Amino acid sequence: MDMRSLIDRYGGKLNPRVMSVVLKLMKSIPSVKKKVEKEYETILRELEGFVKPYKDRSVAFSHIPEIGWNRDRILEEMEELRSIEESKWRDGFVSGAVYHGNEDHIDFLNRVYAINSQSNPLHSDIWPSAFKYESEIVSMTANMLGAKRITDQEICGVVTAGGTESILLAMKTYRDWARNKKGIKKPEIVVPSTAHAAFDKAAQYFNIRIIHVPVDGDYRANVVETGKAITQKTIALVGSAPSFPHGIIDPIEELSELAKERGIGFHTDACLGGFVLPWAEKLGHDIPPFDFRLPGVTSISADTHKYGYAAKGTSVILYRGQELRHYQYFKATEWPGGLYFSPTFAGSRPGALSAMCWAAMVKMGENGYTEATDKILKTAAEIRKGIERISDLYVLGNPLWVIAFGSETLDIYRVMDYMTKRKWSLNGLHKPPCVHICVTLRHTLPAVSERFLNDLRSAVAYVRENPDEKGGMAPVYGMAASIPDRSIVADLLERYIDLLYRV
Repeated sequence: MDMRSLIDRYGGKLNPRVMSVVLKLMKSIPSVKKKVEKEYETILRELEGFVKPYKDRSVAFSHIPEIGWNRDRILEEMEELRSIEESKWRDGFVSGAVYHGNEDHIDFLNRVYAINSQSNPLHSDIWPSAFKYESEIVSMTANMLGAKRITDQEICGVVTAGGTESILLAMKTYRDWARNKKGIKKPEIVVPSTAHAAFDKAAQYFNIRIIHVPVDGDYRANVVETGKAITQKTIALVGSAPSFPHGIIDPIEELSELAKERGIGFHTDACLGGFVLPWAEKLGHDIPPFDFRLPGVTSISADTHKYGYAAKGTSVILYRGQELRHYQYFKATEWPGGLYFSPTFAGSRPGALSAMCWAAMVKMGENGYTEATDKILKTAAEIRKGIERISDLYVLGNPLWVIAFGSETLDIYRVMDYMTKRKWSLNGLHKPPCVHICVTLRHTLPAVSERFLNDLRSAVAYVRENPDEKGGMAPVYGMAASIPDRSIVADLLERYIDLLYRV
């Protein structure tokens, strides 16, 4: 019996731990290992068409060309690939990914990049403009997230390369702070099961134990269970505003009070919502407190390259007080190359990205952000109501603009496959199996939400009538969601990344 047959036959009957042990034992048998490798290759062949669409239509370079191409040929090649990829997001078929996308906005930011293309914040003496932009980005973001109401401690921060770096830096900062202030040598963080995978990445990179706490029936962090998970080694708690999978805002006020009572850090991950929730609150939506107005919140991450409408490659990490931020910095005082210091992981950085971020924020203004948020929330409400009217689907929790939906009667991944054939690029999730659409300004274009709901109704009807259809990504998602031995899924992901880098 092969691995997939074993899972299909016994996966729902055996205790997950028992099943995991059985699968690990099977993998150690040479003949089974060979079959598993063959199954990996089958899956990767199915995926290759998705990840290598240009294999037969574009020139590939495994070596530097003997004679360099002329500029026109290079630009022509790039223009062709851009035109293919642009069609996927320009008309609103993509969940998240491109958050603004208006041609005038893109052209403006590209011009800003050209003006600042040589800027490098590592050399602040040559490009002091880079830190003018970054310091103002931090200040504008901090004031948007409650800093103007703080009088006892300065809210400060840095510009990073993205949400993952913001989160990694925050967890590294808490680790070093707890080691110095509390003598904690084996640090732990407590996060909801729905927290972004970047927290797991931080735990892996910085040797921090991560404790995942199950969420409640509304997909919100469970405050009671979080409290139980805190130990003398806990350095920080985490809450999302909102969570990436289901778009749900965790009970940040209660969680941050827990952290404050225990004298530990609390991080609000507002990478997705930091540039939406303040304006949603201004528009009259019932937004629970999540920012520095709460005394227990000691850091916040907010992505400027999402709903801040900057180009990809910038985010902001904010701290309550410079003392905490100092644990993030890197300083080398004994290097023969001179005094070396950097605020983030990178040394040299593209200052042009920071300039683009500053330009986007100043161009948008409070009025621009408020208008954009209003459009997004109204469109999301239409989409959510439409999904709730489809009898075979249900919406998870009570989301505002990141709407996850599943089904108790259909294979939701087959629904996603059908939507993919209709050009939609949605996010497949698991635990539980579901799909989400992250609504952006691209979805507020005329008829996009109507088109989405019409296609979704067609998808549900088709899967209802053809429940056993083979092919597509559904078997891959289904298998990944059902395998109790997560090392098998990890092995598959490693091979997927290898495939991405295959010429």
